[in-house]
Amino acid sequence: MNIKITGTGSYIPPVVKTNAGFKDYTFLNNDGSKFENDNTVIIEKFKAITGISERRYVGPEISSSDIGFFAAEKAINDANIDPETLDYIIFAHNFGDVKHNSIQSDILPGLASRVKHLLRIKNPKCVAYDILFGCPGWIEGVIQAQAFIKAGIAKKCLVIGSETLSRVIDIHDRDAMIFSDGAGATIIEATDQTGGILAHETASYTYDEAFYLYYGKTNNKAVDSETRYIKMEGRKIYEFGLKHVPSAMKSALDASGEDISAVKKIFIHQANEKMDEAILKRFYRLYRTEIPEHIMPMSINKLGNSSVATVPTLLDLVRHNKLENHELNQGDVIIFASVGAGMHINAIIYKY
Repeated sequence: MNIKITGTGSYIPPVVKTNAGFKDYTFLNNDGSKFENDNTVIIEKFKAITGISERRYVGPEISSSDIGFFAAEKAINDANIDPETLDYIIFAHNFGDVKHNSIQSDILPGLASRVKHLLRIKNPKCVAYDILFGCPGWIEGVIQAQAFIKAGIAKKCLVIGSETLSRVIDIHDRDAMIFSDGAGATIIEATDQTGGILAHETASYTYDEAFYLYYGKTNNKAVDSETRYIKMEGRKIYEFGLKHVPSAMKSALDASGEDISAVKKIFIHQANEKMDEAILKRFYRLYRTEIPEHIMPMSINKLGNSSVATVPTLLDLVRHNKLENHELNQGDVIIFASVGAGMHINAIIYKY
């Protein structure tokens, strides 16, 4: 028995927010002071560092659980399964459902329960629960699904990663330009087919690092100080990612028994283009080998950072030949890796 991804689906929101859309924003430092440079310079520097030129936002009428449902439907259809045969629905997110023009998180009931309701699944033994694990949430959900299947208590699992970060950003914080909305979903099944999940690695660094991402006040001191928004220590996260993600990827790859030369694609959480490129360089440096061409698909330029949705969305785009210069073939060894709030890192080695 092997445990494989048999179906994928994603939802890319229709609202395009370009970098030019931030030109008239009032960006402030953390202490409320103004930047020396005007927004044109700030946006140019932002693009050079992150690689982001535009991002996607959901429409005002839908929420994170809705787009998670849209992605789930596609994954179920792609795997050609009956949703009533699902044993688990695992929904990775960080902020729940946040309504338009609201900052309040709604996770009652949990988003997995909402998706099960929207799928009209009657089977009570289909267990639906949420996982809050920062940006690595979808990968960790896949690891949990594999554990359920290996333990013999499940045969089919639906793992979703969905977020509407546009609703928890501080418009006076230039980091607001990083975040976006989106959803990705996968069906994980026990199968007689070759390949599947070969090895994985997860770690949580919380002693000094737990609050590198956090809920904090707006940079505009004239605004209601009780409202909280997503905040991050960008430099610390960058250094953390470079230090820990390559070693987690190496530990997983070594445990899989596969050689570095067998790796055909690496799907890294789309957090920051420069950071992902630096992680890739450090990873291959650990094996003292050159980086192959077209090894790392990227979507951040057009889709931004949608947290838990970036990796499954990227996988779905490549599986369905929607990303230029990237394809997957049977027998390819691929790596999924992520880093995010907590601070958590994880990686999966997978044979396609």
